[in-house]
Amino acid sequence: MTASAATAPGPVPVSWEALEILRSDAGNLTNEVNGHLEETLTWYRHLSTDERASLRLIAQRGIGGLISWLENPSSRSMPLVNELLGSAPTDLMRTISLQRALQLIRSIVEAVEQRLPGLMPAQDQQLMLEAVLRYSREVAFTIADVYARAAESRGAWDSRLEALLVDAVLRGEPAEQIASRAAAVGWRSHEGVVVVVGEAPEQADAVFMSELRRQCIRFAADAVVGVQGDRLLLLLGRTNDLAEGLERILPRFGSGQVVYSSFAGSISQAHKSAQAAFTGFSASRAWTSAPRPVAAEDLLPERVLCGDETAKTVLRTTIFDLLASSGNGLLETVTAYLDAGHSLEATARELFVHTNTVRYRLRRVTDITGWDPVVPRDAYVLQTALAVGRL
Repeated sequence: MTASAATAPGPVPVSWEALEILRSDAGNLTNEVNGHLEETLTWYRHLSTDERASLRLIAQRGIGGLISWLENPSSRSMPLVNELLGSAPTDLMRTISLQRALQLIRSIVEAVEQRLPGLMPAQDQQLMLEAVLRYSREVAFTIADVYARAAESRGAWDSRLEALLVDAVLRGEPAEQIASRAAAVGWRSHEGVVVVVGEAPEQADAVFMSELRRQCIRFAADAVVGVQGDRLLLLLGRTNDLAEGLERILPRFGSGQVVYSSFAGSISQAHKSAQAAFTGFSASRAWTSAPRPVAAEDLLPERVLCGDETAKTVLRTTIFDLLASSGNGLLETVTAYLDAGHSLEATARELFVHTNTVRYRLRRVTDITGWDPVVPRDAYVLQTALAVGRL
């Protein structure tokens, strides 16, 4: 088969004489390329011996691939990954970034362009340079594709690692295991964790997860995204302006409620906070007028109805026990006020005190517990806490 048989999609037709020259000079050309890399690429000189050997192998295969491509003009495609790069892609990506890989190709082409004109017959010089340019373009596209595929694979692996971390936190695995999984995904925050739970959208694929993670990084030092069934979960570390950040990512969730819970400690101790957000999401349907998003701490009565033992403990210790130990009739006053249908006068008659005394005691309840008996929602929380405490 002659070089003139080449068609448009195939290689540039060069003479067999030019091919023989290129074939016989391949060793010298490889050495020339290696010398040019040492001279022009600073980072190349700082690589280890093994790393440079791996890249020299790519250059050698590239020259051999060019010869094979020119020898087979009927070939419509170049099996670059298998025949040119061989096992080198792994070494290539481990050694250098995509930007440096393209710099490498550019330097190799420059070295070949400098040497070839002096070797080729006059009628083949321009054709050979054109062939080198077309071949190097295909090589660049192929290497870029290799890096893109590797990035997709790495992204899928990272998603699996993140899913394992989310599951470990929810299950309350030993702190050492959670810390190990967090380190595997690159978690850096030593304290300050926010767990967010909401309904997952219909299309929660890898692209969606990557975009959501990128959006979360704008207001959090760390962001881990996971999907469990129909629920979308986020683990955020060291957040800045949490309220504004949550508002920005709300459209990413499904139409249901979004519940979050904050924890001041490390992620390895965030199990209870994660459970609070997880249970709060299930319980949020009981509070139809709840804001979106809503804190799990604002869903304590609903979580109690769902059997959340942590919510029961919080209500008992932060409300009932505090009021019982404070004295001054605070527990009796708030009980009478709630039983009297939020009537100051009826409460005063029940306790045989003045209405101003009732007002004062209710303000003290608010100061001690943080919940205001006069506000309907807060009164419901207090009433649930009294029931839990007595049970």
